[in-house]
Amino acid sequence: MPSSAGAVPPDPHALLALAVDVAREAAGVVARGRSTAAEHVDVKSSPVDVVTAVDRASEELVVARLLDARPDDGLLGEEGADRRGTSGVRWVVDPIDGTVNFLYDLPAYAVSIAVEIDGEVHAGVVLNVATGELFTATAGGGAYLASPGRPEPVRLTGSRPVSLEQTLVGTGFGYRVEQRRAQGAVVAELLPRVRDIRRHGSSALDLCSVAAGRIDAYYELDLKPWDHAAGALVAAEAGLVVTGLAGRPFAEPMAVAAAPSIAGPFLELLEELHAA
Repeated sequence: MPSSAGAVPPDPHALLALAVDVAREAAGVVARGRSTAAEHVDVKSSPVDVVTAVDRASEELVVARLLDARPDDGLLGEEGADRRGTSGVRWVVDPIDGTVNFLYDLPAYAVSIAVEIDGEVHAGVVLNVATGELFTATAGGGAYLASPGRPEPVRLTGSRPVSLEQTLVGTGFGYRVEQRRAQGAVVAELLPRVRDIRRHGSSALDLCSVAAGRIDAYYELDLKPWDHAAGALVAAEAGLVVTGLAGRPFAEPMAVAAAPSIAGPFLELLEELHAA
């Protein structure tokens, strides 16, 4: 719902500060639950699409803290939170992005919180629980990485590969067998044309990795809003080309983030392979 006429517009920086505080608290819940994560695991869309009790506990904490601070806001969460608000502000939450990594103790799982104002993402935070790296962005204010042991956050500006052949590409895969088969066929055609492929298992962290220049481009089909809302803003504010295929909006149906120097040929190649 749009903000009320005459109301003071929300301050994205204040909303980001709240998101960071809540993400840090949720990360504590996630970290404490890691050792017993495998004891309470359910499946969702397929046997490999998992959710843990820790996912749910993290989302419950995030919802409680955000609505305690801002009771008129809306909220959408991966594990079922769905609330219409009256303020024009909506929070989009992934309590653990990278749950399989979390189960296996692979150090790439994150709390992701984005905030929309009148339907547009204005601030986002992605906190890698395993490493403590904190990615943040505000619309028009740039993207930053704060790392443990580093005194000041670093502004993110992505990478500048000189050609598609020298582009390191990140991607991810869906949960259904037929979907994976089709995605594997695309990777088989893509791999000989780029430097290499990486699959980290967290779309939020993949998008932040493009922003940080750790990979040069990223694509994935069928992401949900909680998968990309915060990470896509980080990538966009780092100067990446953030789009869908054939001029469509981001994540409809494919999410693409790429360094500007190779975005054109990369998109052309993805469109060719996706249509095949």
